[in-house]
Amino acid sequence: MVALRGREIDAFLARPDPGRPIILLYGPDAGLVRERADALMASAVDDPSDPFSVVRLDGDELAAEPSRLVDEAMTIPLFGGRRAIRVRAGSRSFASGVDTLAESPLQDCRIVIEAGELRPESPLRKACERARTAVAIGCYPDGERDLARVIDDELRVSNLRIAPDARAALTALLGGDRQASRNELRKLALYAHGEAEVTLDDVMAVVSDASELKIDPIVDGAFAGKPELVETEFAKAVIAGTYPGMIISAAQRQAAWLHKSALAVAEGTPVSTLLDSGFPRLHFSRKGNVETALRNFNAARLLAVIEQLAAAALEMRKQAPLASAIAQRALLSIAVNAKRRG
Repeated sequence: MVALRGREIDAFLARPDPGRPIILLYGPDAGLVRERADALMASAVDDPSDPFSVVRLDGDELAAEPSRLVDEAMTIPLFGGRRAIRVRAGSRSFASGVDTLAESPLQDCRIVIEAGELRPESPLRKACERARTAVAIGCYPDGERDLARVIDDELRVSNLRIAPDARAALTALLGGDRQASRNELRKLALYAHGEAEVTLDDVMAVVSDASELKIDPIVDGAFAGKPELVETEFAKAVIAGTYPGMIISAAQRQAAWLHKSALAVAEGTPVSTLLDSGFPRLHFSRKGNVETALRNFNAARLLAVIEQLAAAALEMRKQAPLASAIAQRALLSIAVNAKRRG
């Protein structure tokens, strides 16, 4: 059984074993699946854009004719050289094609299969794990150590350092999807261009803007004490493909702003002033919910909410398959308790 884990994955990706040309990449982090597939394709052929060197197959179409996978893998390029096959797995199984391919003598051909989350009993995963010429690599959301490496790698390219408090905030905001994390880091590096160090203000100004329409109703509903709205809008967002970690990140930023605003209100600043000047990107349609949130929560309770959301974000990284349930539970808890005063 060949299912790589931890450092074994990094070692294999750095120097793929030519004796194991069939590589299955699967898991909930679609960005990491794509990133690793891109790297494996780039190292498999001289020119990944050459249609004579690279073949792309759809898994559901392949399921109707699994033998096509073998035929493509055994085809000798017209002009010679190495070949690679990239398969995007769907809902239908083509595991029998993998079984046959695993027993076939392949020459200068790498097969990279991209899939979503697969259970251990999945035919495709079982076929790749039991084959002597294949490997299966799980792709899960980054933990703190992986995120630290990604942050350092991206900022190093722009010759930037990052302040400790900015790093802590950034780590909490990233991690659901590797490519999404890299995109946010590149935006951050561009924003901080010309500076020596990325600050907390830079992070809060740039990373994962919380004003996405599909996320706003969930976050506003939680702090305004509307659990029914949270439940309905959360389900819509997840169906639309929104990673739950992005929703929790938006809630963390909202909680931080509400906490700062609650302190200002306690010192005598009118709520209307805060809504007009302290949150300039706030759409007028959201102001009623935000005002309700400031009535529902004082600074001490908001600090507890910030800690609750941070704990949820950490738990989501530890238990990636349960990320959606963990996020929804945290937001519903905030909504249910929003109107409790004191």
